Amino acid sequence: MAGRTGAAGRWDGLCSRDPGRRQAALDGVRQAVLSLSERLGGGGPPAPSPGCSSPADGLNEYLVRLLVLSRRCPFSDVRDKCGAILQVVQEMGVRIPRPLAEGPSEFIPEKEILRLGREDAEIRVLLIEAFATLGRLDNVTLLMVFHPQYLDSFLKTQHYLMHVDGPLPYCYRHYIAIMAAAQHQCSYLVNLHVNDFLQVGGDPKWLAGLDSAPLKLQTLSEVNKILAHRPWLITKDHIEKLLKAEEHGWSLAELIHVVVLLTHYHSLASFTFGCGINPELRCDGGHSFQLPSVGNCYLFAITNGNNAVEERLNVQVGSEGTETTCEVEALMEKMKRLQECRDEEETSQEEMATRFEREKTESFFVAPSENEKSIDTREISRHFEDPSYGYKDFCRHGEQYVPTFRAQDYTWEDHGYSLVNRLYPDVGQLLDEKFQKAYNLTYNTMAMHKDVDTSMLRRAIWNYIHCMFGIKYDDYDYGEINHLLDRNFKVYIKTVVCSPAKTTKRMYDSFWRQFKHSEKIHVNLLLMEARMQAELLYALTAITRYLT
Repeated sequence: MAGRTGAAGRWDGLCSRDPGRRQAALDGVRQAVLSLSERLGGGGPPAPSPGCSSPADGLNEYLVRLLVLSRRCPFSDVRDKCGAILQVVQEMGVRIPRPLAEGPSEFIPEKEILRLGREDAEIRVLLIEAFATLGRLDNVTLLMVFHPQYLDSFLKTQHYLMHVDGPLPYCYRHYIAIMAAAQHQCSYLVNLHVNDFLQVGGDPKWLAGLDSAPLKLQTLSEVNKILAHRPWLITKDHIEKLLKAEEHGWSLAELIHVVVLLTHYHSLASFTFGCGINPELRCDGGHSFQLPSVGNCYLFAITNGNNAVEERLNVQVGSEGTETTCEVEALMEKMKRLQECRDEEETSQEEMATRFEREKTESFFVAPSENEKSIDTREISRHFEDPSYGYKDFCRHGEQYVPTFRAQDYTWEDHGYSLVNRLYPDVGQLLDEKFQKAYNLTYNTMAMHKDVDTSMLRRAIWNYIHCMFGIKYDDYDYGEINHLLDRNFKVYIKTVVCSPAKTTKRMYDSFWRQFKHSEKIHVNLLLMEARMQAELLYALTAITRYLT
């Protein structure tokens, strides 16, 4: 136990803001790694034996951590020295791990993502804070850092939900995150929180499957799947069942914490798939100790755009340059004309209601591509029940009637915010800031154009998502959505929000072809936050109805 504690202390020291403490930790890590490498000899660590802890297991763990730190640490001294240790170990004949993917995203070339060591002072402070708090810089952070103001709000909220004293035990928080992510087959988030669950002392037996977890957690299964796929179906009866489940019941404060966690991780799964986020280096699928074969080398190059395929795509982009430039300018012209129409005449309430119904109905016919990714869900599906339960369009003709949710009847600002803040202090404020940052975020640019007011476009995206969830704003003209969002963009939005695991790179590439990756990441922030708010509105309405 003492050895394990010492090892943990060494790694913790690498997260310190104090250079002296980091140096001492690095010396300890170097000594431990070289000692283990000498004991095991050349040829690399053998595959670890299931259920046993051996020097090889320990060395594997050290080497993977060194790989992560050499690439994902905001402190240059740690990056450089961890890389140097790996080089020394390799020269000793020990096989070191290699990344299985290049960069945080399958969709975005690594060369277009922030390279650590080249960030400005504001972003550096943000990354150091994230690293010091979590002990890692994950791929989500490295994409969100395109928008540092939003990232700051996101990290504060997530830290409060997962690491600050609150209604739920820490192991419950990470297990609920696993349940929520698994509901969307998001192995990235599942793997991340399996590690975190074990780090906070969670019982490994629970990870065998939902039926191995405490009954209290099992009672969340129904609400988890409804919120993830058809949140408009949640009722006060579901809330009552959770609050009055005898010895397995939840308190109101606990339930608010649960609902916020579920909606947070459902929406974060959308962001993960929408941005094509790769597995973390430290997790399964992120690294390998096997030497790549010639075939694998070729595949590795293809997936990272380092071959003729990438060159061919570049040629295609070049040949379409005029068309895509026109696409941007056509969108700006539509925004200008819509603004002029707003100024000239006011649309009647009856006409706006008709346009909402038309847009809601048309959204039924926007479907994800049939050419979807193949995902192995065997390891994930054990964390939730009823894998066949998925998204269904809101209130399809001929099915159970669900009344439209009029946003004015129960708003986040006037109702949801105060309920959350009353039962889970400060969280309502944190969520509100995060919603506002995503919704109001703008650099007044569109692709290569500057000084552009993008508020109309941002509102169209937000309201289209809420429309798919049956939420209607009486003061919004839904006719604007069809003018501003083309079919490729609608397919992408609906897939990311409603069936995120079906998102493909082809979908990502097919919309806004001339826009920057940072702008597409901003779109994903809007999708994530609009989706989370929609889920929350339905859940909090049900809780309010139960209370009254």
